[in-house]
Amino acid sequence: MIYNQDNIKEFDAEAKLKFKENKKFLERLRDKKIKNLDKTFHDLHDEVFDKVDCLECANCCKTTSPIFTDIDIDRIAKHLRIRPAELIQKHLHLDADRDYVLNSAPCTFLGSDNYCSIYDYRPKACREFPHTDRKNMAVILPLTIENTKVCPAVFEIVEKMKASMPSEKPKWEKF
Repeated sequence: MIYNQDNIKEFDAEAKLKFKENKKFLERLRDKKIKNLDKTFHDLHDEVFDKVDCLECANCCKTTSPIFTDIDIDRIAKHLRIRPAELIQKHLHLDADRDYVLNSAPCTFLGSDNYCSIYDYRPKACREFPHTDRKNMAVILPLTIENTKVCPAVFEIVEKMKASMPSEKPKWEKF
């Protein structure tokens, strides 16, 4: 399904409904050290993103904040022709983990057309999101679990992964 402004609430409801199930599934994948986990994720990432247009959704930009590293802050400030301190003062704050994040959602730099006004200079976390094509997926499965609540594509990847492991399905349901 392609998600957009009209049906994103359906995704939110389904993601919340299946969150515990998906969390248990991904925790089991991590614990079992599944062989070819990266390849499985990458293949499903490619399959899903062949059909997904992030500009139709932009739920990540509307609901969460990326982490802004010092390098990101310097790059974005330079692009905006302001000092890094001004960027921080206007748009960012330190969260509980002492990471710089946006003051509010949706993202300050997201336009009404879902385009990012700093796209070529965006934070590394944005460039890599939703992280389902990274190496060593087992290490970032806790992040993937959280991203099932934010990104319909990640949710769909996990759903497809569960469906592709039918022999394992009864084991997941016991938890």
